[in-house]
Amino acid sequence: MAEDVKSRRRYSSAVRAEQAAATRLAVLGAARELFTQHGYAATSIAAIAQRAGVAVDTVYAAAGRKPALLRELVETSLSGSDQTVPAEQRDYVVRVRAASSAREKIAIYAAAVAEIGVRMAPVHRALAEASVADADCAALRAEISTRRADNMRLFAADLRATGELRGDLPDDEVADIVWSMNAAEYRALLVGERGWSAERFGSWLADAWTRLLLEG
Repeated sequence: MAEDVKSRRRYSSAVRAEQAAATRLAVLGAARELFTQHGYAATSIAAIAQRAGVAVDTVYAAAGRKPALLRELVETSLSGSDQTVPAEQRDYVVRVRAASSAREKIAIYAAAVAEIGVRMAPVHRALAEASVADADCAALRAEISTRRADNMRLFAADLRATGELRGDLPDDEVADIVWSMNAAEYRALLVGERGWSAERFGSWLADAWTRLLLEG
């Protein structure tokens, strides 16, 4: 009897966890759609709740206030999953570090930047808008920029270890070059304004970085 009670409790707990996860995804999906369609400032928590089919209190419980919602959208867009994944654990980072040549590392990373950009572009536009008037969102935008810069220093060091980087470029300069060209603003010029496809953009990055950064 006691074991049956424990089993029912475990089952009930698992069902609640699944329901909570589904609710969170619905809220994030609704927030993404509304931020993209109407902008951050014009989107209310009530509108997000209505789009997600939940109560306003449920939105707060699932993801928090609008700045917290936007942070969740940023993190999940970067990870490509429904959860935050630290940079060093992301699949493409693991593959970059496992690659033996600088050209292969660059090709893997450029393709990942192009793929992430598809998910990240509308979220970045919402974040840029929100940063103008919301201090929490401005801090998030600065944090993301700093994280990218730190990660690019690691990438530069990883490339340097192959022995293929140009000797006249210090690692900090390599990192700054990659950091500037993987930015959402740079992508917006070529993909958003000039109509490049994500695939063309990724191929361009790989070619440009190979020509700019490597010997020969």
